[in-house]
Amino acid sequence: MLSVRDAEATILNAVKPLDNQLDVEFVDLLMANNRILATPVISSLDFPHWDNSAMDGYAVRYADVQQARADKPIVLQVVEEIPAGYEPQVTIKPGQAARIFTGAMMPPGANTVVMQEKTHRQENRVFVFIAPQPQEFVRRKGDFYQAGNEILPAGIPLTASEIAVLAAAGREQVSVFRRPRVAILSVGDELVMPEQLLKPGQIVDSNQYALATLMRELGAEVLLLGIIQDEPTTLQEIIDYAIANADIVISTGGVSVGDYDYIYKTLASLAAKIHFRSVQMRPGKPLTFATFGNKLYFGLPGNPVSALVTCWRFVKPAIKKMSGLAKGWESKFVKVKSSSELQSNGKMETYILGKLHLVNGVYQFQKSEGNDSSGNLINLAQTNALAVLPVGKTFVYPGEEVLVLHL
Repeated sequence: MLSVRDAEATILNAVKPLDNQLDVEFVDLLMANNRILATPVISSLDFPHWDNSAMDGYAVRYADVQQARADKPIVLQVVEEIPAGYEPQVTIKPGQAARIFTGAMMPPGANTVVMQEKTHRQENRVFVFIAPQPQEFVRRKGDFYQAGNEILPAGIPLTASEIAVLAAAGREQVSVFRRPRVAILSVGDELVMPEQLLKPGQIVDSNQYALATLMRELGAEVLLLGIIQDEPTTLQEIIDYAIANADIVISTGGVSVGDYDYIYKTLASLAAKIHFRSVQMRPGKPLTFATFGNKLYFGLPGNPVSALVTCWRFVKPAIKKMSGLAKGWESKFVKVKSSSELQSNGKMETYILGKLHLVNGVYQFQKSEGNDSSGNLINLAQTNALAVLPVGKTFVYPGEEVLVLHL
């Protein structure tokens, strides 16, 4: 039985990120939200594209106004008005100024903007009462970015901010990694779909819905293979199909030591490299991880809490690393105070469902109210964090710090 840390390292070492040549596609910019950029972006444009004003006011020569005072204003002739989107037609000469607006192109000859609050206009003359700083309120061409340099690196998720940059750079399409393909199946004679009438001894397969939703939230394409009965031949055919058609296969159920748990035998018959079959954690101990070359197989426990906890802890970072993210795919842990009493038997690394919430501006962890059974999926509702009690830790008192996996 591996420790959680060793299991995580084994999984992440087995993950091969998508290839930046073979696993790339072009998508329209408006369809690129949360996709992973596959190649660095270089723009042929400077930002700003030209010298422009950062303020409504007057474009002037600094030499003309550097001595301006309230009791001795400098008077300049206004020779042009320059709104945004207009190309100046006049070169500013000594003793002249141009009325200019925020974002407008600076006229030739001018090198400083005097904000309008420091001036007074009379017809075609402007009185400047306070001397500005040299080049004040002027955004120079290329101040933010110089053409030919990298404007966005590969391996980053594209959110509103990055898409704004790409649009400003004139990109209509962008090169992104394809989505990882994840096949999901549930194993067990006792499982039925939500629309079926429950018979004694049966339970609804909620795992398939939970895992498919999580995988899609992580940007993966999902191949749902349904409920597979505890029958070795059928199970082998389905797993063989899943491996051929997906990058990652996730099954739930069939991984413990029961007489009808066939996952391990099936993987062995398909020549999988089985890395481990259990992890020193609660919930989630009966976790199987195997590989078929670069393909990953996760055999998650059937209990719904165990399935999601192991998926959050191990599958989520594996998906993120495979997706092409250059960094930031590791699980995110924070230390916060617990507002609840937390308990463990100390024999396993223990994960406790709960929520991070703000108390007087400080985050605290609050344990979910129901019991800790790995079959209690009702406790999953509104969970956004898992408190982690390491091996040997049996108690956390209210007000004591606890390590939390932020979901």
